[in-house]
Amino acid sequence: MAHTDTPPADNVAMNPQASGNMSAMMRPDAMPPTGVVGGMHPPEGVLMPVFSYMNTEMDSNRTGTRSLPTSGVLAQYPIAPLSMSMNMAMVGLMYGVTDDISVMAMLPYAHKTMKHQTRLGQTFKTRAQGFGDLKIIGGYDIYKSDGQVLELSLGLSLPTGSIDETDTTPAGPDQLLPYPMQLGSGTYDLLPGVTYTSQNADWSWGGQLGAMIRMGENDAGYTLGNVYSATVWGARRWNDRFSSSLRLVGDIVENIDGVDGRLNPDMVPTADPTLRGGQFLSIGIGVNYLVPRSGALAGTRLGIEGVIPVYQDLDGPQLEREYAVSFEIRKAF
Repeated sequence: MAHTDTPPADNVAMNPQASGNMSAMMRPDAMPPTGVVGGMHPPEGVLMPVFSYMNTEMDSNRTGTRSLPTSGVLAQYPIAPLSMSMNMAMVGLMYGVTDDISVMAMLPYAHKTMKHQTRLGQTFKTRAQGFGDLKIIGGYDIYKSDGQVLELSLGLSLPTGSIDETDTTPAGPDQLLPYPMQLGSGTYDLLPGVTYTSQNADWSWGGQLGAMIRMGENDAGYTLGNVYSATVWGARRWNDRFSSSLRLVGDIVENIDGVDGRLNPDMVPTADPTLRGGQFLSIGIGVNYLVPRSGALAGTRLGIEGVIPVYQDLDGPQLEREYAVSFEIRKAF
């Protein structure tokens, strides 16, 4: 069937052959699962604002693959972390430089809360909130054929997030918070990645390799550990509006190099730079929704995904991941 409408931006990036097929263009699974950065971009001259929100929860301590009770942590440290919650909203903007090249900028705003217990049984919470590190990423589709796309990406994370957050603790007011409660890395970080996506009539699938490579040392005298990630997913298009996805994701987080001399690593494990690394394997379940082609919101894409860890090997004592839930909305203009 011939058409005269402009094809949806995200679907063109994922399936360039779809421009002659209206039903193929309007696919809810043209957007990868919410936790995947990249894998699609708008065509030349098109802007695509993106808003996402993520809630991450951590609870209980672990050393290696073994759970460690709070009493075990307090036998080693005067203070033990009990749980941590992070809520992060992120605003992004994607732009199609050409049909094969895109750029994207993302700025997060985070609110972090951590609960602690002392050896005397006292509990207290610390909080930090503010903007995190600004990320700018460029993507280039090096291969497109029969619904398949291979994209290379390279980005830079700018140190716009604070590494000097303080709060009141039993030691007094304006105490410097440990590493996981800071808002940024304090360094310029490279973000290389490669993403493969493909689809047929009712299914889509893909995979991504990515990393965050820290460069240099921040003003406090340390460098956060590098992060390496790999993920694969599959999605089922149930109708013109809904799709569901299943994703497997693995992460490797390295320990901190150097030390912030303002922190006492013997006071609480979150202040020890050698206790920040770990290996993770998680499963994500998601749903995407495409607003039908009518009204002001036509073509808007919504996604939600929940991620639950199935394996954690931590350099602990360290809080273990409990779950993460993310929501995303995007629309091309």
